[in-house]
Amino acid sequence: MAMMTIRGEPFHVRVDGETGAPALLLSNSLGTNLSMWDPQVAEWAKHFRVVRYDSRGHGLSTAPDRPYSMAMLAEDALAILDALGIAKAHWCGLSKGGMVGQWLGSHHGERFDRIVLANTGARMGPPESWDARIDTVRRNGMAVMVQPTLERWFTPGFRERDPATIARVSEMLATTPPLGYVNCCAAIRDMDQRETIRTIANSVLVVIGKHDPATPPEAGHFIADAIPGARRVELDAAHLSNLEQPAAFTRAVLDFLTNQG
Repeated sequence: MAMMTIRGEPFHVRVDGETGAPALLLSNSLGTNLSMWDPQVAEWAKHFRVVRYDSRGHGLSTAPDRPYSMAMLAEDALAILDALGIAKAHWCGLSKGGMVGQWLGSHHGERFDRIVLANTGARMGPPESWDARIDTVRRNGMAVMVQPTLERWFTPGFRERDPATIARVSEMLATTPPLGYVNCCAAIRDMDQRETIRTIANSVLVVIGKHDPATPPEAGHFIADAIPGARRVELDAAHLSNLEQPAAFTRAVLDFLTNQG
């Protein structure tokens, strides 16, 4: 574990794998931290220099109470690559991390090779629902968000059969800095990438959860249809598909990143 100063602010960054291997940058969802990728890292680090970080507003990274934007979150990721001396990387982001990946693909595609956009959307309305969530967390903190979020993120069957994962994610949610969370909510509220993603020229894989109520399958299909040549895979999962179907997620992403076709 390491703390790095990125653009004058502290960020929690972890690197696994060989220094000379191709780089793979991972970006967490809203309300989690870099440990959400634990089930994937051991396998991916055999092939890549895996870089993961607590997104602004999350985990141990900076969480100032000022407006965030998708551009700001994306520029954090670019600055982390710069600080590590990485000129080009693969990208894998889930939910909010996938939204950041869309912005990077359409604005800085030259910095990335292949891009994985998992359980995400190009537009996440209506704004009023995000305003209500922001107001709730500012008044009451993160505790009120834990149970309803878990119900959106995982199918009922998974919540019953894997209480250990549910407990870990519950802890991530409960300990997310409230001010960081609400300002990331505002960045998501204000985002509309439905047209800009059409300019992405990178090879893209869209991962879709068949039972995802947070970013429904149609949101993933929209992205895959909008990006020229994008591939898609559907997993038997809700929102955090990398945790609900870890083996299938790990393999689908690895196959996409290493396939020479």
